[in-house]
Amino acid sequence: MMQHAFLSTMRSLKLVDGCKGIQVYAVTPNDKVQESKSNFHRCKSLHINSNQGDSLLPFGLPVADLIEPAIEPHLKFVDFVETLASIHRELEKAPDHEKANLYLEQSSVFRGLKEPKLLRRSLRSARQHAHDVHHKVVLSAWLRFERREDELEGSKPMSCSGRMMECPKASLSHGYDPNSIFDPCPCRQPPVDVRQRASEECSTSVAEGDMAFCIGDEEVVCVRQNMATLSTPFHTMLYGGFLESIREKINFSDNGISARSMRAVEEYSRRRSLDNFPPDVVLDLLSFANKFCCEEMKMACDRHLASLVCNIDHALLFVEYGLEETAHILVASCLQVFLRQLPNSLHNPGVTRLLCNPEGRKRLAKVGHASFSLYYLLSQVAMEEDPKSNTTVMLLERLGESATSRWQKELALHQLGCVMLERKEYKDAQSWFQASVEEGHIYSVAGVARAKFKRGHKYSAYKQMNSLISSYKPVGWMFQERSLYGIGNEKMMDLNTATELDPTLSYPYKYRAVDLMNDNKLVQAIGEVNRILGFKISPDCLELRAWFNLALEDYDGAMRDIRALLTLDPTYMMFHGQVHAVQLVELLRDRVQPWNQAECWMQLYDRWSSVDDIGSLAVVHQMLENDPGTSLLRFRQSLLLLRLNCQKAAMRSLRLARNSSGSDYERLVYEGWILYDTGHREDALVKAEESLSIKRSFEAFFLKAYALADANLDSEASAHVIMLLEEALKCPSDGLRKGQALNNLGSVYVDCGKLDLAADCYISALNIRHTRAHQGLARVKYMKNERKAAYDEMTKLIEKARNNASAYEKRSEYCDRDLAKSDLSMATQLDPLRIYPYRYRAAVLMDDHKEADAIAELSKAIAFKTDLQLLHLRAAFHESMGDMASAMRDCQAALCLDPNHGDTAEIYGRTCSRQQ
Repeated sequence: MMQHAFLSTMRSLKLVDGCKGIQVYAVTPNDKVQESKSNFHRCKSLHINSNQGDSLLPFGLPVADLIEPAIEPHLKFVDFVETLASIHRELEKAPDHEKANLYLEQSSVFRGLKEPKLLRRSLRSARQHAHDVHHKVVLSAWLRFERREDELEGSKPMSCSGRMMECPKASLSHGYDPNSIFDPCPCRQPPVDVRQRASEECSTSVAEGDMAFCIGDEEVVCVRQNMATLSTPFHTMLYGGFLESIREKINFSDNGISARSMRAVEEYSRRRSLDNFPPDVVLDLLSFANKFCCEEMKMACDRHLASLVCNIDHALLFVEYGLEETAHILVASCLQVFLRQLPNSLHNPGVTRLLCNPEGRKRLAKVGHASFSLYYLLSQVAMEEDPKSNTTVMLLERLGESATSRWQKELALHQLGCVMLERKEYKDAQSWFQASVEEGHIYSVAGVARAKFKRGHKYSAYKQMNSLISSYKPVGWMFQERSLYGIGNEKMMDLNTATELDPTLSYPYKYRAVDLMNDNKLVQAIGEVNRILGFKISPDCLELRAWFNLALEDYDGAMRDIRALLTLDPTYMMFHGQVHAVQLVELLRDRVQPWNQAECWMQLYDRWSSVDDIGSLAVVHQMLENDPGTSLLRFRQSLLLLRLNCQKAAMRSLRLARNSSGSDYERLVYEGWILYDTGHREDALVKAEESLSIKRSFEAFFLKAYALADANLDSEASAHVIMLLEEALKCPSDGLRKGQALNNLGSVYVDCGKLDLAADCYISALNIRHTRAHQGLARVKYMKNERKAAYDEMTKLIEKARNNASAYEKRSEYCDRDLAKSDLSMATQLDPLRIYPYRYRAAVLMDDHKEADAIAELSKAIAFKTDLQLLHLRAAFHESMGDMASAMRDCQAALCLDPNHGDTAEIYGRTCSRQQ
């Protein structure tokens, strides 16, 4: 009876028709969705209760054809190391006025490498080196968008919070000064008192006028000399060989200016100020200045009108005047308002009409405001909003029209291909991808193959990828793509090769899991998904595991994974886009043990202490469901997401924490963390100080200590950090955070050589179940020459922690070479993104004079992991082997990642001198 009621509930929700969430799938053609429904018989082939299977799996089990990977809408490279090295070489020799575009290119590479912090750094460097107003406006707005400033309640579009690089006023100033970022923000400077006009007044008064302009029945008395200074044409008319030069009255009725506005011209000729005039008069003066080549007056009108633009309505009104009168600064100011209100402004028809249409681009180009960087930002925002929309297509077309250099053309054409693929316009997609390939973008070959496959040319797609693999050094994504067009053992071999070359690709794990499911091996299928979830969390992999758990009737496991994926993406649609994940949570409530808030806290402690981050995310999600306005829980959520390297979701949680904070001191702390996590360490410290000035709190002290510790600490600075953490521990907080503070305090004590104090901190942390403190305590024991005790301490962490790759890595430091190799092999198996094992193995090989094997070990990791330390070590190896060209290349790529890395710069200097 219960099963029947549950099934009725499912049907009454009209899940297929009622879903309102937005989610884009790489492929979900309607015919394949229908195919997935025809696979219901698979439920019955599995050893599960068919009634429960039907009620909880209304769309059957996963279908391999519907989990294929998307073609990524970014630049990807066969050899990204050479790409980074090339950009560094270009930056070294480029004149200052070309560096902004090079940094923008660098940002596009980092976007493809999924390095958000490096991406933001490149955008800041591009803004720092921008020479003209247009690029300053675009890049300042882009920096603001990357921080999603618009999602902060109370945030004003034209506010910069004192950050010079994002200041709207600073963006409207011409010229290049890389050191200006250290200047006070113009928004923070006191306004000029417009009433102080006495010194501006010309000694000549209206009564002393010696001529007049007649407009209709009115006369505007002027001083001939003052009017002549407005422009060369006026000077020629009033003092040249024309009749007007000897007339006291000049008829000006047919020149399109009113007597009222002409009096404003006369006043401007004396005072050189526009402060007294309303906007409509200044607009008349702008038109007048254009007609009579009054450049100084035009510039003054341009800047004055630009200062009046403060919202979308103003911008839409003034931009038309600016375009008509070629007022560069006025149009820049309007454009700035549009850009600083992204993505919302793209939903305004007036804005899209100007920015999306070819005619709008031509009009902007006439005033110097149509650039690749502008349409790159706009198209990036549009693709994130809705990659299938007409707005996205039009902006990408404008992007292509604005592209001049090779990388720009590659990107624009490739992204057009991706969007057409999403729109199922496969013939057009193939054409755009092919055009990108012809410009030199090798990754677009995968797009060509995919489009061919969608058009029914599977063998042609296979041949295309086969040719690519035989022509270039193999990369993981090549084999992944070819696997889509193969069958049987050949397909599985390609998937395994893809994982071997690039273990971060999720599709091979997902396909193998579905294949195991089809063989009635659900437990093994879950194990396959666990392999990637152990080091890379994503909504699609969590969904797949939840799906398998439902089939096994493990409702607790399914609920855990669904709550975790909703934390990553609150709009996620499950079952190949058929059911909103939130609805499935509702349907599962009756199948799992309900917890009140107190029980949730106990569950959170259990999962936190067992280093079960996904389980912790799920518990926090339920706690927020019970108490949605708790900023503290949102903050906990952000910490977990950062630990899982889900920065975008973490920042969203931080913004929600900030928006729901109930006090100013809390809000300032969360704003500080947002600033710290987006690269504004000094601003974060200011926020911590402001919070502490209101109230002494654990989180404010902790933030300040954390930000200060993110530097090379001398003894005085270390003492200050210790004091701050001790003060934090005196303030009220829960055990989870106090354990973290004790752990951090122990780390600082170790660095200061105070081992007994450090041990006390770690033991206190362990007493409140902060399991990670085992690692710190092991370090203390090792430094006390208790190597076996240190090894045993790390063994305790391995036994307790669900995610224990880092523990295996750390334990390897406390044992002999053979045991170390075993531990590091396990660390790599659990988390191939950890770089220390590769470095250790390479160093051992180098000590054994196996240079080629050492280089190969590092190269294996570098192929899928952008890492400074790996590149630096490989450069050092190349140098020791006398391969200066390879050493230089690795140094250049490493310095592209961190221009201030001293050890790499030292090697680079040596190799450069030897190459000369």
